[in-house]
Formats: sequence, structure tokens, C-alpha cells
Amino acid sequence: MTDAGYLARIHATADLVQSAKSTDTVVDHVRGDLVGLLGPRGCRCEYGTLLGQPPRLRQDGSVTVGRRPYDIYAHGWPAGETQLRAYGNGHYLGRFMLTPDPGPVPPPQARLVAVTLADQTGVALDTVRPVR
Repeated sequence: MTDAGYLARIHATADLVQSAKSTDTVVDHVRGDLVGLLGPRGCRCEYGTLLGQPPRLRQDGSVTVGRRPYDIYAHGWPAGETQLRAYGNGHYLGRFMLTPDPGPVPPPQARLVAVTLADQTGVALDTVRPVR
């Protein structure tokens, strides 16, 4: 994907956050973008309290397992699910749980865009009413 393609995803999500009447609309949109960017086999969103300590895709696009850096280029994605947290106004509001597919690791730019999209989801979770 080109830089213009990455920026288009960010702008489309930002526009959706501004106009969405429900958080589910934003979550579904971002979930689709995450699948397109990172290529996971599965992607779901969990709201609220953080349970467990699965591997984590961090704000800088790196991955940690526990508190230790994890080399995804050498080892691929960690086994099991990897979390991508969503923050709104500096508060943890939920996370996307990514089930990786074996294969090439997405480039750093894709991982940074994924983090940005998760942050935009956090803004929606903080400001838009859920439909549930």
C-alpha cells in the first residue's frame, strides 16, 4: 500500500468518527481496515476492563510479550491473540484482539496506521453512544 492509501484510511475513519451515530459503526469499519492492513485471520473488539496479558501491538508499531520486546521479523506474530488497545482522552476504553495468520509481517507503516485507527476508535468510544 502507498502512503496515500494509508492516509486515505486514516481520513476516512476520522470522518466516520465525526459523523457516526453509534460506536458499532466505527468499530466495524476499523475492524475491516485492520484486517486489510495487518492480515489477521480474526479480529474482534473487547470493550471495558482489560483481562489477561496477551502480546501487545504498541503505539510505536512494535510488539511486546509481557514487558519484553518481541522481534516479529525474526519470529512472526506471537502465538495466540495480540491486543491493540483503544484509548480515548488518555483512558483505556477497549481493545482489538487480532488472531494472526502465518505469513509475512506487515510493514511498520501498516502497523502505525493500525495504531492510529485504534486510537480513532477510542475517540468514538469516548464520545459516541453505543447501540447495543
